[in-house]
Amino acid sequence: MSRTVRVCAVADVERDSARRFDVDGHRLAVVRVGDDFYVIGDRCSHANYSLSEGEVFPEELEVECWKHGSTFSLVTGEPQSLPATKPVPVYEVKVEGDDVVVRLP
Repeated sequence: MSRTVRVCAVADVERDSARRFDVDGHRLAVVRVGDDFYVIGDRCSHANYSLSEGEVFPEELEVECWKHGSTFSLVTGEPQSLPATKPVPVYEVKVEGDDVVVRLP
């Protein structure tokens, strides 16, 4: 059974950047590209490093793991480069007023 929860305010995440939030046992990377928001799991699937600390590539809609250089699609969670071979979770996200809300499983 899924539920929708507030993760942060829109103003909490700068454009073309990522920030980590821990919500109800989920470690989330909230990524803002322009005025669009994406939420993916904040653990690189190759090693346990925070994706929110990596570089955001707005044109490609990807975020890079800062430790080993794997990039992940913000849309699908699929790795776009090695050494990662497994996807990270993606979450349905929307903006309601000034709040970023996500659907959690």
